[in-house]
Amino acid sequence: MEWFLPLVIIFSSLVFLLATRLPVAFCFLTFNLAAAFFIWGGETGLYQLVLSIFSSVTMFSLLPVPLFILMGEVLFHSGLAFRAIDVLDKWMGRLPGRLGLVAVGSGAILAALSGSSMGTTAMMGSILSPEMERRGYKKPMSIGPIIGSGGLAIMIPPSALAVILAALAQISVGQLLIAGVIPGLLMATLYGSYIILRCWLQPSVAPPYTPAPTPITEKLVSTARYVMPFGLIIFVVIGFILMGVATPTESAAMGALACYVLTIFYKRFNWDLIKKSITGTLRIAVMMFMILTGAMAFSQILAFTGASKGLSQFVTGLDVAPIILIILIQVVILFLGTFMEQVSIMMITFPIFMPLVRDLGIHPILFGLLVLLSLEVSMRTPPFGFLLFVMKGIAPPDTTMADIYRAAFPFIICDLVAMGVIMAFPQIATWLPSIMIQ
Repeated sequence: MEWFLPLVIIFSSLVFLLATRLPVAFCFLTFNLAAAFFIWGGETGLYQLVLSIFSSVTMFSLLPVPLFILMGEVLFHSGLAFRAIDVLDKWMGRLPGRLGLVAVGSGAILAALSGSSMGTTAMMGSILSPEMERRGYKKPMSIGPIIGSGGLAIMIPPSALAVILAALAQISVGQLLIAGVIPGLLMATLYGSYIILRCWLQPSVAPPYTPAPTPITEKLVSTARYVMPFGLIIFVVIGFILMGVATPTESAAMGALACYVLTIFYKRFNWDLIKKSITGTLRIAVMMFMILTGAMAFSQILAFTGASKGLSQFVTGLDVAPIILIILIQVVILFLGTFMEQVSIMMITFPIFMPLVRDLGIHPILFGLLVLLSLEVSMRTPPFGFLLFVMKGIAPPDTTMADIYRAAFPFIICDLVAMGVIMAFPQIATWLPSIMIQ
């Protein structure tokens, strides 16, 4: 049988299950049960499926994921993140699109404190979106910056998705996490530049206003009290990995501990905080791991049929430059992101793409970073980007999905510009990992 026939059959079956609106994890489980029985050989195949599920959730490299999620849950339920956003607001002064810039700055800070883009988007949306609407901001400027900067949590460490990507691609978790720092800051800079330019050319989208004057001493005191302590968490997570003092798992554990220590310092530590933060972490982590277990077995079945190897050999044989192949891979990921979840996309495509990347001699960290960026874009790509639905859930009642699509589009363009810059200057992604202390 030609390699493309099982590929078409497998993907068609999975797309059909997804079209039934069955949760992604159960789509994979249903397909895997049937495929394991008929392709892997009856009861033996089902036993192999159980072993695959067990091995996929016991990988040591996945341990930082729930810890990164826990950090964000602690900061959210303690209210400490809200205090930092208030301080940023005071520093923005009378800049065009002031609250939009606050959203970008807050998104960058929260991205360095949490591995959850959905949690960051929901947090900023619930705080900033009503205030923007009250001050006359139009939909593109009251929604777009929140959706855009919420995705920074995927790029700037600690990123739970980056940990999963590195584990699946079998590349260094620490190097991939650190590789996202400069590209994440580049994206935040592009967002801020767009907001200022748009509000300067079209003032009606963000009417200017004069904020209440705040003495410089009050700003400095508030910054030292509510923002600077977060530097400890950022240093514990990013700094320790960069210096080689701790592994990503150890840094994640110390980061979570540091978050709880901060809540004690601010007198926010109590039993209710512990219960809510752990419950929220379990809910998100279990959902991610259920999808992961099903997708891991799916990739093994795909490889067993020979479809992955056949497609890889076909693409490798194309007489095109490696950069063209990288662009085509990003296009495929962006397309899949319009209707699939990010972990599922990685599980489906990596068995095909990673052998190709190694054959072509492409820097694995650069490739992983570009895939991470594509996945970040896909979370805001209509019609089914996750962050779009998160924003719809917390936006003012009169907000339509069309409003959200239009608001997200300019920030998607900013991401594509960032992707082009990184492809043209790969050192943006590879320099920091290259100076890490091993």
